[in-house]
Order: sequence, then structure tokens, then C-alpha cells
Amino acid sequence: MSEPHWSVVIPAFNEAARLPRYLEEVIAYLVSRGEPWEVVVVDDGSSDGTSDVVRAVATRRREVRLLRQPENGGKGAAVRAGMLAARGVARLFADADGATPIGELKRLEAALASGADVAIGSRAVSEAGVVVRAHRHRMIAGRVFNAVAERLGLAGIHDTQCGFKAFTAAAANDLFSRLATAGFGFDVELLLRARARGWRVVEVAVNWDDQPSSKVGVLKDGPWMLWQIIAARRRVAREDARR
Repeated sequence: MSEPHWSVVIPAFNEAARLPRYLEEVIAYLVSRGEPWEVVVVDDGSSDGTSDVVRAVATRRREVRLLRQPENGGKGAAVRAGMLAARGVARLFADADGATPIGELKRLEAALASGADVAIGSRAVSEAGVVVRAHRHRMIAGRVFNAVAERLGLAGIHDTQCGFKAFTAAAANDLFSRLATAGFGFDVELLLRARARGWRVVEVAVNWDDQPSSKVGVLKDGPWMLWQIIAARRRVAREDARR
């Protein structure tokens, strides 16, 4: 099989209901581009039929691969496994719910083509023709979370948590090999490391539509995510001091 131009990594935990539609959309979009591609779905220890869904698709599309984690290790751990297993010249991770349409990849691709090493989808950057539909409580919680992230070293980045981020192969291999945060706060550690290691990060407005049955709860996960990013900031600072 030819080296993929794009690898799309989809972390999935109990996504048997939502994954099929988005997976088919991703495949159709990549096929339409007319270049080698691959999709890596990382089943993060699901107890439903998530793996069965992927296996069924993989029987007819050899470009689709399943990585099965033996137990639920967290979104950060799942994305890390997928990105390090990917072979693409450029690599995107995207949430299984399809909140960001796969066609938005072209916006991130333009940023990489213009010299970015990391292009992150953003729901906080305004651009003509871009529409973000989100519940009010999630928008407020997101602003609070990102205000904390900015104070911890990510000034100028307005949305750290959008699950639609692209990397050059070199940046992906470097950053994900060092990633230690296994949970939902992993994005912040990635961006902190990108800045510390001199990778160019560009924030790109993308269309986004809030999906039902979100895996992240504001009250349930918010405090733990804040602790994760504080711990990540300390970890990255210690490593910088030793360099």
C-alpha cells in the first residue's frame, strides 16, 4: 500500500451508534481526494460493538485499520496510540461524533501548507461562512477552561479543546511520543509541548455542531481536566528546565 498522504485518527469509546455515519463520511471524503489515505480507529476498551463496526468496514476498505485497546485508558491515550501508529505525511485526529465535518480538513490543510506544523480547529475564532452551534453552558465552560489554559502558557490560543487537530508527521511523532496526559486534558499538554519545542501552531476557524450524548460532562470532568492541565504545565516546565 502506498504511503498515505493523510491519516485520520478517530478515538472511539462505546461509539457503535454514532461512529458508522461519521466513518462513512470520512471515507467518502478521502476517496474523493484521489490520493492515498488511511483511517485509524482506536477502540478505547469499548464494551459495545464499536470494534465490530470498524471490522465490518475494514473488510471492504483496506485503508481502514482498527487498534483495540485492552481497557479504557482515556481519550489522550487513545489518540496517542493512533497518531503514533499512523503513517501519513499529515495526520488529523477527529472526534467520532462528527461534530466537525470532515470537509473542514481542507482549512487545516491550508494552514499546514502555509508553514504551520500544528493546525488546530477552533470554535472561538470567527470567520465568514463558519458556523458554530453549541449549547450555552458548554460555551461558558469552554471559555473558563481556555482562560485557565492561557494563563498556564497558551496565550493567544482561544480554543484548546476542539477535537479536530492536524499535524505534520514530524510534529506528530515528536509530540505524541512525549504525551503523558491520558484523559480529556491531553490537548493542553500537546499545545504546551508544541510551543516549548518550537513547533508552529496555527488556530483555524472550523464549522462545528454540538452533538448529543457527549462523553465530556462539564461538572463531571471539568475539575479533573483542570487538574490534568496544571499537572501537564508543571511536567513540561520541569522538562524545559532540564534541557
